Amino acid sequence: MNDDGTRLFTIGELARATGMSVRTIRYWSDEGVLTPVTRSSGGYRLYDAGSAARLELVRTLRELGLGLDEVRTVLAGERTVAEVAATHVAALDARIRSLKVTRAVLSTVARRGSEAEEMTLVNKLARLSAAERQRIMEEFVAETLHGLDTVDPDIRERIRRTAVDLAEDPTPEEADAWVELAEMLQDPEFRAQMRRAVEFNAADRRPGEPGGRSLWFAKRLVELVGPARERGVDPAGPGAEEVLDDLFGDADRAGVLERMTAGFDERVARYRHLLAVVNRQPAPPHTEDFAWVVDALRARAGR
Repeated sequence: MNDDGTRLFTIGELARATGMSVRTIRYWSDEGVLTPVTRSSGGYRLYDAGSAARLELVRTLRELGLGLDEVRTVLAGERTVAEVAATHVAALDARIRSLKVTRAVLSTVARRGSEAEEMTLVNKLARLSAAERQRIMEEFVAETLHGLDTVDPDIRERIRRTAVDLAEDPTPEEADAWVELAEMLQDPEFRAQMRRAVEFNAADRRPGEPGGRSLWFAKRLVELVGPARERGVDPAGPGAEEVLDDLFGDADRAGVLERMTAGFDERVARYRHLLAVVNRQPAPPHTEDFAWVVDALRARAGR
């Protein structure tokens, strides 16, 4: 008993009362977060009911992830539980985001069957900051447009506005899409292809021509090809010839195919799809219509 008649507990009794181990209670006592109220004549540490309540608080704070230093500040009244909780919420949010990226990286590595070198690259790309991701895109755009002042202004502006906005908590699919997109943006062959597509646009535009011609052509293509596809017209069949004539007139089909392939082939379609996934946007519309035209032109190549 204490001097005021309240009951005192040994470490063993306190352990049985709280369901905690003697070893843990002794450790926390040694660390100064659970100071005994007195000692027995034999030198054993003794605790009271207030110690038991304090022990429950310490256990709760520790289970929530607080370190002993933070526990001490709470117990000493230097910080409130609410303040510490808010700090830990922010830290946990950051940890959760990091774990989601880690999960996404591992999913990508597992799907690809990556070796150590590729795994390192995937991890590096997935953990780039938003500014670093956008820098990769801006470098890609700058190389694509450099020196091509006659590009259709509408197309130029669309390319310039291209952004990478990967969420802070990406799904495995979004992180995977970003890694693949980043590899494409830094691939010299793909850069050259996109540059070639813009060069064609610049070369086809007459001096002083107002902007919007490229978008008009895209709209016209969808208007012609959409109904043909709905009717089941085979791009390699004779029914496709009328659509191609309406679109391109008597233009050299080999040259048209080269231009269309540069701007609308499978890899460009993949690039646009990846951008949509990364930015959580709807899938690019009318991809099948452009692919149909390319297939129709390819079916006639060399005839």
